[in-house]
Amino acid sequence: MATKQQRILVKGAIFLVLVVLVLLLSHYGPESFSFLGPLGEDLRKLFTTRGNFSRFLASLGSYSPIFFVLLQALQVVISPLPGELTGIVGGYVYGVTFGFILSTLGLALGSWAAFELARILGKPFVERFVKEDLLKKFEFLTTNTGATICFLLFMIPGFPKDVLCYLLGLSRMRLTTFFVLSTLGRMPGTFLLTLQGASIRSEQYSTAVAIAVMSVIIIFIGYVYRAQLYQWIKGLSADLQS
Repeated sequence: MATKQQRILVKGAIFLVLVVLVLLLSHYGPESFSFLGPLGEDLRKLFTTRGNFSRFLASLGSYSPIFFVLLQALQVVISPLPGELTGIVGGYVYGVTFGFILSTLGLALGSWAAFELARILGKPFVERFVKEDLLKKFEFLTTNTGATICFLLFMIPGFPKDVLCYLLGLSRMRLTTFFVLSTLGRMPGTFLLTLQGASIRSEQYSTAVAIAVMSVIIIFIGYVYRAQLYQWIKGLSADLQS
């Protein structure tokens, strides 16, 4: 009983801290698109539908960070928008520092929600969000998989991290371990997306293009060697469990 109460307290404390951070950033952080002008209009054209998203954030004023964090969380759980889109727009709208912090908060909340939903509602619920072949392919992750494996998977560009959150919710992994691994593991990719968006905002197009090219190359290499990567991960997981 004491262990159950401790878990509830830990979850409540984490949730409270995240909520407080969101509220503080909403109050003291910069309002979105306070710099709108000809530059903003030109850059919006680069986003096509993203321009609508940017304008909507601008219309929310000081409330936009709260909505952005919730949207980042939601795109982990049900993916209404691509994570790459929200990450880039976050950097473009709020700059590197606040964009990175807000994106990280949103992704942490969304990852936690997906993990808890899988843990509470079980495999039948996860099967509604994860394709059956993908679920079977990575089913070995639901066993007592090492933390190192999971951390590496969260860091790999292009790997379905949202799916990973659901799968780990079916595993024996503790919430605190998952929370640390998923948050830290997502940070490098989140930072690059935020930096890309902020570079477009400040007209540092060479930096934005360089980041985009680097990301495409890494994802392409991962795709070409996906079979070998999968076998390596599975083998390493088996070694850790033996």
